[in-house]
Amino acid sequence: MTDSVAALVFLAAAFAALIVVWLFKTLDRELWMSWRTPLAAGIAAGIALRLIQVAHPAAFGIVLSLVALYVRLTGRESEPVDGMILGAAAGAACAAPFVVFGRNECRTLAECLIAGAVAGYGITWASFHVTDRARQLMIDAATAAAAVAMAWVPALVRHDRAAATAAVAVIPTMAMITVFRQWPDVRAQLSHEASHGFMRDADVRRTAHPFLRLGSGGWADRKAHREFVRLANEIALRKRQQRNRPPEIARLYQVEIIKLRMQIQAMSRIDREVVSPSDSDDVPSDTIAPSR
Repeated sequence: MTDSVAALVFLAAAFAALIVVWLFKTLDRELWMSWRTPLAAGIAAGIALRLIQVAHPAAFGIVLSLVALYVRLTGRESEPVDGMILGAAAGAACAAPFVVFGRNECRTLAECLIAGAVAGYGITWASFHVTDRARQLMIDAATAAAAVAMAWVPALVRHDRAAATAAVAVIPTMAMITVFRQWPDVRAQLSHEASHGFMRDADVRRTAHPFLRLGSGGWADRKAHREFVRLANEIALRKRQQRNRPPEIARLYQVEIIKLRMQIQAMSRIDREVVSPSDSDDVPSDTIAPSR
């Protein structure tokens, strides 16, 4: 197998792994809505660099940091691991023109994947944890420097295919590890929601656990349960984003949290009525006297 064919295989594997991790983490059925901006920006950046014949780790680190910044400013709010996945997807898209028409295809793919993942994580982290614009810009600049430095790592590996293999395997694995590390925090947030009556205690573990949330969770409708899980996890995300925010920003998050609470309460009530009609106020069940 030539390096060109191997690079195409690695590119397809990178996209497939990132999509699987994204769907596993977010349960987002509208993947294209989240991915279209980073993919379009990444492809545009890759075509521009290919046309001017610049295939340098420093260029990849700087350009993909700008792409990640653009995605942060134009896309919806997300957390750092989401930014890492989208940044890696943008890096894969940036590498595509070089894989198809370039040389050192495997190394270029590895450089772009690593630079994109680092840039996406760091710039999204700044948006998630820091409210001061000046500090965000400082962190963004440090992130760009880190992306440039990490993009040099594949050049230190003797075999380009080994570098590409490692990049394709390690980045999705790190994202999966982050999902499992967040589990206790998400469970604590949802337990707080259950203590206030916004969701059932029985739903907390089945909603927070990375694997249990994939099933029906005892609900009548599996798809409804997955939507419930998505909304409940969004509540946990918004509550984390609310921390250390100025009062006026925190109030905006609180309004969204209230709307999400109303949605999951309504969904839970409907499911109880479907599973156990006798609990519904609208369906009297066997309390109706038989007709004579």
